[in-house]
Amino acid sequence: MSTTVEQNKRPDYDRVIVDIADYVMNYKVTSEEAWSTARYCLMDTLGCGMLALGYPECAKHLGPMVQGMSVPNGARVPGTQFTLDPVKAAWDIGCIVRWLDFNDTWLAAEWGHPSDNLGGILATADFISQQRRSRGLAPLTIKNVLEGMIKAHEIQGNLAIENSFNRVGLDHVVLVKVASTAVVSWLMGASKEQIMAALSQAWVDGQSLRTYRHAPNAGSRKSWAAGDATSRAVRLADITQRGEMGIPGALTAPQWGFYDVLFSKTNRDQKLKDKKDREFKFQRDYGSYVMENILFKLSFPAEFHAQTACEAAVTLHSDVKGRIDDIEKIVITTHESAIRIISKEGTLANPADRDHCLQYMTAVPLIWGELNADHYEDSFHSAHPEIDELREKMFVEEDEQYSKDYLNPDKRSIANAVQVFFKDGSKTEKVAVEYPIGHRKRRDEGIPVLKEKFKSSLRKRFPASHADEIFSLCTTDEATFDQLAVDTFMDKWVI
Repeated sequence: MSTTVEQNKRPDYDRVIVDIADYVMNYKVTSEEAWSTARYCLMDTLGCGMLALGYPECAKHLGPMVQGMSVPNGARVPGTQFTLDPVKAAWDIGCIVRWLDFNDTWLAAEWGHPSDNLGGILATADFISQQRRSRGLAPLTIKNVLEGMIKAHEIQGNLAIENSFNRVGLDHVVLVKVASTAVVSWLMGASKEQIMAALSQAWVDGQSLRTYRHAPNAGSRKSWAAGDATSRAVRLADITQRGEMGIPGALTAPQWGFYDVLFSKTNRDQKLKDKKDREFKFQRDYGSYVMENILFKLSFPAEFHAQTACEAAVTLHSDVKGRIDDIEKIVITTHESAIRIISKEGTLANPADRDHCLQYMTAVPLIWGELNADHYEDSFHSAHPEIDELREKMFVEEDEQYSKDYLNPDKRSIANAVQVFFKDGSKTEKVAVEYPIGHRKRRDEGIPVLKEKFKSSLRKRFPASHADEIFSLCTTDEATFDQLAVDTFMDKWVI
């Protein structure tokens, strides 16, 4: 009888869950670089959403679940007329910022796009601000949003540094769900116990498979999966705030926990002798490292492992234009992760398939000297068979040093090199690009490009005067911007 009682003793919360809750509740962001980068990240992320709204396949997903329904004092979806409950608003915002594969990126053992968390953060902050204002209380400020972004970036990115979810077939949006759940709970005013309970719900919630990101099943779900995850986080935070209990051993429970069920391929074949072999590993404590080192996509709406290949191809465009038919072969030298994720041969079925194909994303700028979202569309692809003809002449090879530098925390490079060989025996130089323009090591060069990208994105969605007003608001002095009320800020984004 005593053995049965001991086995049924409810455990303490898993250490991973406790550490995240402690970080969200207690960590004070002191890094000026993190605060500054977060401001640019907010601009860039919303700008990506404005561009996506121009694509019907994205826009069709937006709006209330019940046609014509509006929520008084609800959360707004930037660039639209929609005022929704915060769960659906988080879905919509997450969908638009991710749709074009143009928002920020984090590369490590796991990959992902930490600004995906803005869906839950911004929807929740807008909703809370309006509710507070209606009761005569002070709304949340943009600084609250920025702090939430820094912490969500850190949670998602830190979990990704040493832990490869893709190698066990799980999609990285599990980390969006976890990070958003922690930060949204904090915005809602949750206690540490409530944050831990909500996080445990996120871990046991069932997780997305990577099927929709890889050939031959790549498809448009990869463009809204993060919106779905950040939206689910808002729902889990909400039900926890209503008193729903947590699951303390969500990760470590024998047989039923996340580690045993989902995180160990080896465990599918045999029981591991050491349980530590299937638990998360961490390189560093939570701080602001991820926001400081975040990668911005500034020049190309392309999967990040291809960014430097695209840049190299643009450089080579002047050498190959007019000689496309004379090309014998193209050699792309890259790193292991790019080969595993985006190197593809054969038919590309849809835009989502093309923007995850290293060869396609290299061929287009070689031919035209640029790469934008329209280049992935079916109409463009079908009108230009020379793209696939060029893909058939491409050879992709790994440089082991590129792969090592990719994982080196002091370098975090994403190197690619491209060289073109012609039928007459001549060849171009081998153009290698180690760091993309959105890398921390190229910040001074990249920030002006980010601002121009943001301004251009606004003008695609708003009249020039309205776009310029938003741009001026977002680029005002930091103290003024940080103290701006969230609901006032969101007012500016309504169509």
